[in-house]
Amino acid sequence: MREACTPPSLDHRGGYSAIVRATELLLIDGHNDLPWALRVLDGPEPDLAAGEPRLHTDLPRLRAGGVGAQFWSVYVPCSYDGAAAVAAVVEQVERVYALADRYPADLRVVTTADEVVAAHADGWIGSLLGAEGGHSIGGSLQVLRALRRSGVRYMTLTHNSNTDWADSATDTPVHGGLSEFGLSVVAEMNRIGMIVDLSHVAATTMRAALAATRAPVLFTHSSARAVTDHPRNVPDDVLESLRDNGGVCMVTFVPRFVSRAVADWDARLADAMAAAGADHRDLRARDAFAATWDGPKPPGATLDDVVAHLEHAREVAGIEHIGIGGDYDGVAELPAGLEDVSGYPRLFDALRARGWSPADLRSLAGENTLRVLRAVDEVAHAD
Repeated sequence: MREACTPPSLDHRGGYSAIVRATELLLIDGHNDLPWALRVLDGPEPDLAAGEPRLHTDLPRLRAGGVGAQFWSVYVPCSYDGAAAVAAVVEQVERVYALADRYPADLRVVTTADEVVAAHADGWIGSLLGAEGGHSIGGSLQVLRALRRSGVRYMTLTHNSNTDWADSATDTPVHGGLSEFGLSVVAEMNRIGMIVDLSHVAATTMRAALAATRAPVLFTHSSARAVTDHPRNVPDDVLESLRDNGGVCMVTFVPRFVSRAVADWDARLADAMAAAGADHRDLRARDAFAATWDGPKPPGATLDDVVAHLEHAREVAGIEHIGIGGDYDGVAELPAGLEDVSGYPRLFDALRARGWSPADLRSLAGENTLRVLRAVDEVAHAD
């Protein structure tokens, strides 16, 4: 076991703030798309230890941001299906393991709550894996089991399009939430100890999954619909249900999910894309179209927008049922003050200034997520 790392001191970007040090936060972010961003980045793979300005994420900024553990998304676009989707998700899993091998002084693959805590105590950034998009199992429970054996701890039931068994928030509903096979997927995830992630799914799918699951769920990168009326956000009745389920909504930073002004602008962009025959759900197509669109310039989101969602989610769901899922390297723009993974301490400083206690901040940062990991494992071990 190597010596524990000493957290970096305050730097010009904010770095480790006094509140991070004083409250001994173990910050666990629910969703980061770095593995896919590296896959599609032009040129040779960059040295993340040296910093990479084309990305939101690198090792110096993870350290400056106080990230103790990260769920790396092993994402597969909806344009992949069947065997191609299965192959891609396996390749993405391997990419995360390869990153840990390449940067052994900083990253350590972990799969349990105890491993997260131990890795953090010894100075590593715990690297957890989450599969984004149920289409990546190719309709096979055996593939689902194989992903769990490979260390994948959650699966987002859909991405931006429906699967053959679950409705997405951003597609035309066809299943009324979950099909019979969709219910069997949830049951199998409970049995093998894989967390059900309800980000990206339709509200009907959220409610169906919450009614079916025997274990707590996560929303790994979603915000509050009452604050910003976007289908990717979580309605209040679902937030309230997390109290009984024991789950956690990890509030995201995506501008169109946290800012009403950006959401309105994005709706106009979606209309323009539809008129041009382009698919707004395709993230790369969306970013490319926005870059050349002659419509209005997008307004910016702010750190205060994120705070508003956190405060609303705390009020409705309770402090034990919220977390953070930034979605770094999964979107083109981030709110002012949260432009990259070094910005988390600014968010915690803002919450402290609004009266959040050290205990509140510890719950938000990681304690709630650790509880979900442990509870999901307990359900699996009881079977």
